[in-house]
Amino acid sequence: MSSADTHHGIPDLVLVTGVSGGGKSIAMHALEDAGFFCVDNLPPELVQDFLRVEHQRGERRVAIAVDVRSKGSLPHLLPLIKQLRKDGQPLRSIFLDASTDALMRRFSETRRPHPLRDVSGEELERGAAGSARALIDAIEIERELLAAIRVESTVIDTSLLRPAQLRAWVRDLVSVRGSSLTLVFESFAFKHGVPTDADFVFDVRVLPNPYYVHELRALTGRDEPVAQYLDVQPEVTLMRSQIAAFLSQWLPAFGADQRSYLTVAIGCTGGQHRSVYLVEQLALQFAHHGQVLRRHRELDAR
Repeated sequence: MSSADTHHGIPDLVLVTGVSGGGKSIAMHALEDAGFFCVDNLPPELVQDFLRVEHQRGERRVAIAVDVRSKGSLPHLLPLIKQLRKDGQPLRSIFLDASTDALMRRFSETRRPHPLRDVSGEELERGAAGSARALIDAIEIERELLAAIRVESTVIDTSLLRPAQLRAWVRDLVSVRGSSLTLVFESFAFKHGVPTDADFVFDVRVLPNPYYVHELRALTGRDEPVAQYLDVQPEVTLMRSQIAAFLSQWLPAFGADQRSYLTVAIGCTGGQHRSVYLVEQLALQFAHHGQVLRRHRELDAR
């Protein structure tokens, strides 16, 4: 029996990376609550030695946060991820991302400095404008440093997520087997922006909108009256079948490419009816795939 099997499919090791201010502390607390032994900011060069010690102690799930504070060690992180996977180590790398506007707002609220931000006397003399520019520069530099790691990871866009949402999404990710492709369906509202963690985005705003049916307006795509209304719309049936056909055609290729996840984002105007309905329907249709998660960005924020 593999070590992954002994934990009912939960990976032995979770690496949590991402941009500063992206929510790593919240994610690590969620993993700790889920029974993981958590280590913050362990240099990548020490990870394999640490895992050897852990294996000698006995089986337990481990989560390690690595971020730009270890920037001198970051070049070692990507080769480490690839080597651990090659060695058969059950591993999921989670990358927490957010928009620049969201990150600037968070740093302003917490009044904590960005780890790459060098506040000089000249900047202070320039006042708020210079301070904001320095923060934006630090955020962009960090994105460049972490770009290659982001590609190898499961990405969560935390820009519009509440802490409770992020904790739930992290728990969902580590509850599925790390050895096969995880298919994630996510509904969202275009008026709040497109999720940056999406691999595919489908715009369903062209479909009939239950919002304009008075008795359906306060309901959501999870409610049976809304589902019944959309079930009989030919355009909805056609859109659903075409999205399903596209995914059925290409899922094997993504699995063969050793992708650990694929996020399919479906957006409508308010993220309440059409996109929610299609996420629910497609998740059911692809349940045979095995690793299927559903997210509702706007509904989950209620």
